[in-house]
Order: sequence, then C-alpha cells, then structure tokens
Amino acid sequence: MEASIQEVARAAGTTSRTLRHYDAIGLLPPTRVADNGYRWYGQDALVRLQRILLLRDLGLGLAQIRRVLDREQDEPTALRQHLRHLRAEQDRLARLVVSVERTLTARENGEPLMAQDMFDGFDHTQYREEVERRWGADTYAASDAWWTSMSSDEQAGWKQQAADLGTAWVDAARAGTDPASDEAQALAQRHVDWLAGIPGTPGHGHGGPTTEYLLGLADMYVADPRFAENYGGAEHATFVRDTIRTWVSTHR
Repeated sequence: MEASIQEVARAAGTTSRTLRHYDAIGLLPPTRVADNGYRWYGQDALVRLQRILLLRDLGLGLAQIRRVLDREQDEPTALRQHLRHLRAEQDRLARLVVSVERTLTARENGEPLMAQDMFDGFDHTQYREEVERRWGADTYAASDAWWTSMSSDEQAGWKQQAADLGTAWVDAARAGTDPASDEAQALAQRHVDWLAGIPGTPGHGHGGPTTEYLLGLADMYVADPRFAENYGGAEHATFVRDTIRTWVSTHR
C-alpha cells in the first residue's frame, strides 16, 4: 500500500511542504515519484516518518534525528525503545495529573500540602540516555543513587535550588548582562558549585566538575532544545554557555 504526500501529511498532522523539505535534506525520501512528479510513500517510508516524529517530539533537531536514524538501523528495536519511553511518559503524566488535582483540592479546601504528593511525576530520569552516552553508566548510577537516597523534603529543596538558579540565569540574560562581567561570573561560580554537589558529576570530590564536562554541558544547553528551554530558549542558553566558557577560561 502507498499513500500520496497529501494523505501522509494529513494523517501525520504535518504539511506537504514539510515532507518535501525532509526529502530535500535526505531525511525522508518518498518510496517513489510518479511521472507526474507526485510523491508516494510506502510502509517503510511511513515507519521512518513515525520515528522522525517521535524523535522530534523528544526535542531533537533534524540533524540529530538523521544521526539517530542512521545509527539505529534496527527498526523493531528502535520502536520498542520509543514504546518504552512513551509508556513511561504516559505513566508520568498520569501521576502529574493526580498530583496537580491533589494540590488544587488541598488549596481550595484549605488542607495541608504534602511534598511527596506535590512532586510525584516530576521525573529525574528523563536525561538518563544522554548522561550514560556522554559520561558513562557509572555517572548516572551515582547521581541516581544520590537522588533516590534523599527524603521528599530534600528532593523538593534541591528542585527549588535548581529553579532559583535557572531564574537567576534567565534574569541575567534578559538584562543583557555581559558574560565576562563580575555578576555573570559569580553566577557561573554558583552554577559550578551546584554541579559539584551532585555525586556522579565527572570530577566530583576531586576539585569540582572537569573542564571537559563543563564545556560539554554548556554546549548541550544550547544544542538540545530540552535543555535550552530551561533557560527560556536558545538565546538565553547561549548566554549561559558563553558565561560558563568564560569562567572555564579564567579558572582552569
């Protein structure tokens, strides 16, 4: 069975223009092009498009998606991995719904709030694959053991600390702060100290995060939309990256 480009675009919730762009960059060629120039997509192409859309929903850019598809040629294995992620995300979202409902009910009825209920569903494992690929399974295992060893109040406190740090970065970026300024560099020092307190961070217990780790993480803040959105988008994440790079150049 084959589907026309219009049928595929409509079913996938995208546009014919997008599909033609995917073809132009070699990401998703049609199964065949008819004599009249119409593009037709067979089952293999449709599966590839499904994988593209799944990866796009994870926040990956088109260049990253192409690298993943080129690397992971075994479609059933890749799809099973996507399915595991989607089921885990489905469970997490269900827990978040219950968490927010509990908070809303408690606030409306004047009842006390329980931290373990409020923060259920905020998943600390969402970047596991990236961490293990970049810095090894031991790094993730150490940080995960540290996280799960904390009480609910301790976890909530750490999340608040991280949120406060993120807010400080966004405020500084919006103010047009110079990455080399004393204010920005103090913020970079605060960020490095925060990272140093996380077991599993490369360099933990040996003088703080390694230079390679800091530079790699700073670049990832900009390159990965999931990280960039923590700082209000790529523009603000670029300020974070440049500030950390400047800190590294003067402290290492």
